[in-house]
Amino acid sequence: MNQNLYQIAADLQKREERFAICTIISAQGSTPRHVGSKMLLGENGEFFGTVGGGELEHRVLDEARLAIEDGIPRKLSYSMTDPERGDPGVCGGQLEVFVEPYVPAPKIIIIGGGHVGKAVAHLAKWLGFRVAISDDRPEYCTPEMNPDADEFFPVEMAELPQHVAINRQTYLVLTTRGTATDIPGLPVLLGTRAAYIGIIGSKRRWLTTVEGLKKQGVSEDAIARIHSPMGLELNAETPEEIAVSIMAEIMMLRNRTTGKPMQLKP
Repeated sequence: MNQNLYQIAADLQKREERFAICTIISAQGSTPRHVGSKMLLGENGEFFGTVGGGELEHRVLDEARLAIEDGIPRKLSYSMTDPERGDPGVCGGQLEVFVEPYVPAPKIIIIGGGHVGKAVAHLAKWLGFRVAISDDRPEYCTPEMNPDADEFFPVEMAELPQHVAINRQTYLVLTTRGTATDIPGLPVLLGTRAAYIGIIGSKRRWLTTVEGLKKQGVSEDAIARIHSPMGLELNAETPEEIAVSIMAEIMMLRNRTTGKPMQLKP
């Protein structure tokens, strides 16, 4: 059973999905499962293996869901004696379960491999993100043009989800040429679970993009997912300064903070 769980875990890692492995690390007295018994919960709610079934397993699954969300391991202790006082069983024993979440490193997919895209790739890599470059111009989507990228997808924007998993650990940064690229490509990206979708450019460009998306039937709720113009207000001008502005916004959102000056922090 454990061997199957390891294979499932490897497959989920390859697909860059979150999951948690729950392992009984201590058992005394009469318990439904022995030390080393494992259960794996995927972020889609599907689970494999068992740590005992019943109310005990229900509680462990609840904790595993929380661990998948916050990325924090947990050691859970249970007494299996008296349900009236809240115990999850009547076996008479005690056990401990260790819940270990797997959260893949966040990935930046930069769509548009020009000067700004190259600067964002360099900074994102330095900050610990996995980095991918996508551009429908193959000459901009190479290790020579963008040496800091880990993956390259020389495809049209609308085709990108066919080539790479886009999930809650994925941040899409559009440093594209203009609305002619953005408008036909964005509807497909808005159908993904990307944690962030940002578009470079002026407010005028953004208004043109919004108009074009609405003509294609994209809802206002979907459009509201997009950050544009993306980045924090730093009066940035150079590609490197713009990259700092973009990554600052992504870090702010990812860390669920405000972006205010530290001197204003309580």
